Amino acid sequence: MPALVDLTLLEATAELRAGRLSSVELANACLEAISRHEPALHAFLALAPELALAQARQADQRLAAWRRHPDGGLSPVCGIPIAVKDVLCLKDIPTTCGSKILEGFRPPYTATSVQRLIDAGAVVLGKTNTDEFAMGSSTENSAYGVTHNPWDLDRVPGGSSGGSAAAVAARLAFAALGTDTGGSVRQPASFCGVTGIKTSYGRVSRYGLIAYGSSLDTVGALARSASDLLPVFLAMAGHDPLDSTSVPSAAPTLQLTDDRLPGGAEGRRLRLGVPREYFIEGMHPAVEKAVREAVEVFRSLGAEVRDISLPHTDLALPVYYLIAPAEASANLARYDGVRYGPRIEGQGLLEQYFATRGQLFGREVKRRIMLGSYALSAGYYDAYYGQAQKVRTLIKGDFEAALREVDLIACPVAPTTAFKIGAHGDDPLSMYLEDVFTLPANLAGVPGLAFPVGFDSDRLPIGMQLKAPHLGEPLLFQAAHAYQSVTGWHKERPTL
Repeated sequence: MPALVDLTLLEATAELRAGRLSSVELANACLEAISRHEPALHAFLALAPELALAQARQADQRLAAWRRHPDGGLSPVCGIPIAVKDVLCLKDIPTTCGSKILEGFRPPYTATSVQRLIDAGAVVLGKTNTDEFAMGSSTENSAYGVTHNPWDLDRVPGGSSGGSAAAVAARLAFAALGTDTGGSVRQPASFCGVTGIKTSYGRVSRYGLIAYGSSLDTVGALARSASDLLPVFLAMAGHDPLDSTSVPSAAPTLQLTDDRLPGGAEGRRLRLGVPREYFIEGMHPAVEKAVREAVEVFRSLGAEVRDISLPHTDLALPVYYLIAPAEASANLARYDGVRYGPRIEGQGLLEQYFATRGQLFGREVKRRIMLGSYALSAGYYDAYYGQAQKVRTLIKGDFEAALREVDLIACPVAPTTAFKIGAHGDDPLSMYLEDVFTLPANLAGVPGLAFPVGFDSDRLPIGMQLKAPHLGEPLLFQAAHAYQSVTGWHKERPTL
């Protein structure tokens, strides 16, 4: 048997069910790998070894009971060690959102998405690093230090779910939860060579997710492959009455079939649309080459490939950076040093607010709060925020029209591979451009799945994404699994 941390999630599940491996052994193997590699990676902000081992012991009891009376009701994630992005609440475990303004905060409850995985028997190792309040594309904006890419420690892992992606790529956890507001699961998945799902808006509960942009935030996950990722998604998904935006439908049921591309609507072969607007000047040539070659793999599997247009793509970036900061400015108004987190005392209440927020929010968070406050201010609301919402409707219409003609949309995740730490430090606009291919899906509310399709000349991973209609996750998983059944990019691992 390979080293325990080198097992895939489904291989580990099989070993656990057969009784050849215990969840405690698996958790200890992950904790040992974390202690060995974490100083160099800084993927975690808080570890919970006592909680993890207690949950592992409970999982072993469930597995033993299941072996005595196998009823088919045991989730594949039972006994599997996972990590959780530090914007999702986990009761009594430090939850900071990568910000000094929440330093020491321990939530009194657990996010629904996390709780559902715990209820299914998953083992939570700890909380992963993130750009502050999930605002960033590199995990450099964390108040607690930068996470490093396991493929090259001088490069970023992507963001804002960079800690989760690095943990999965480095074999520190079998899967990890992330959030995606404008690409924050898919872009780190691409940069770290793992598979990540941005779920449909409303598919996974946002209860217990500390909000950034409420109409854009989605809870997703990362694992090594589509087949490893699917059971995590299925455990989280489904209606939650605690979230008013939760879609009133149960989680889908799905079994993946090797080497076979799913069919499209009405028995047709799968129609794959490639948007011309996503191959732009300045894109890394290796990225375009790898993505186009991946499209040809889908063609060889039987897909019908069509050239399509998403004509308002060039407006997505400015629209996103009006809507998201506007929502952030409202959501982050609650952080004032009164109810939770540290407090910087002042002469009066107003001065206390200014001191606490001014000293404890980072530069990028303050930048977005100011942008959002301006866009929502009297005299500018209609010209900026109101107009952005109208263009958002056009972008959503682009996806609806395209997805009537094709079943899935295939495109790059990012225009480049992982860049050097500090490369965009003094140029926020260049950093925002890293999300140009991911954020349209958030504006439209549709799901996207990113997975590795090659490497550049520096042996840095390249990712591709598929996008589907709202609640179209089953088709995404089936298509990505078909690709990964005949390719091996997802099996590559960094040398640490």
